[in-house]
Amino acid sequence: METVTLTALRQHLFAIADKVLKTQAPIAIAHRGRKLILTPEVPGSRLSRLKRRRFIKGDPALLVTATVGEWHELTSLK
Repeated sequence: METVTLTALRQHLFAIADKVLKTQAPIAIAHRGRKLILTPEVPGSRLSRLKRRRFIKGDPALLVTATVGEWHELTSLK
């Protein structure tokens, strides 16, 4: 698998994206000793067929500050 740095990705983003789509081969992006993988979407894969679901009723940002006593499963989940 080919590896590029994050700086190289920034400089050649469209060329790298086109290469991944054309060859269908993933490219690793190295950043601070860790790697990200850029892969093309596979049409018809199980992941691409998932339906988007909204399980949280209300603003999800409010869950960050919620305490245990404020959570009510039946009213907080759809």
